[in-house]
Amino acid sequence: MNPAAIILAAGESRRMGRPKAFLPFRGGTFLSAIAETLGQRCSPVIVVFGFDAARCIQSAGSLGLQAIENPDYPLGMLTSLQAGLRMVPDSDTVLFTLVDHPAISLSTVDALLRSKATLAIPRFENRRGHPVLIRRAIFQEFLAEPPASKVRDVIDRHAAEIAYIEVSDPGISDDIDDPALYEKLLAREASL
Repeated sequence: MNPAAIILAAGESRRMGRPKAFLPFRGGTFLSAIAETLGQRCSPVIVVFGFDAARCIQSAGSLGLQAIENPDYPLGMLTSLQAGLRMVPDSDTVLFTLVDHPAISLSTVDALLRSKATLAIPRFENRRGHPVLIRRAIFQEFLAEPPASKVRDVIDRHAAEIAYIEVSDPGISDDIDDPALYEKLLAREASL
C-alpha cells in the first residue's frame, strides 16, 4: 500500500509578497519540485490550498496532484493538515510538508519511509524539519484536534515515540518565508 503525501500550501505568503507554491525553482515551481520528489514514492500527492484557492488549484492542475481547498485556512495550519488527511484513501502512512521546503531530497523521503515509528522527523545539523511521517494510528488524533490547536500539539504528545532521522539534506529546514531567504536558496542551488 502506497504512502500518501500532503503538501500544505494554504497560507497568504504575506512576507513573500506572492504565492510561495508558484515561485520559480529548478525549472518549475516550489510546488512542482516538491510534488515531483514526493510523487516518486507517494500516491496520492495531495496539495491543500486556502488563500486564493480557486486560482491556485487551476494553476496546479497540470501537476497530477489532488488539489483541494481548505476554507478554514485562516484558523491555522492544523486545519489544512486535517483537510488533507480527510482525502487520504487507505494509506497507512502519510508524509506531510510545507510548500516552502522545495529542496527536500528523495534520499530524505526514503530514509523516513524506512522508519517503523509512529512519527518520524528528519534532522539536519541538529535542526528538525520536513517532511514529517505519521502513521494511521495517530491520524484520528490530528483530525479530532480543535481548529485552534497546533500540529505540534499532537506531535508533542507523542514525543517519546518520535524517531529522529539524521539526514544530510539542508532542504528539510529551509522554510522560505521571504524574498531574502528565497535568494539565499537560489544561491545555494546555483552552487551545487
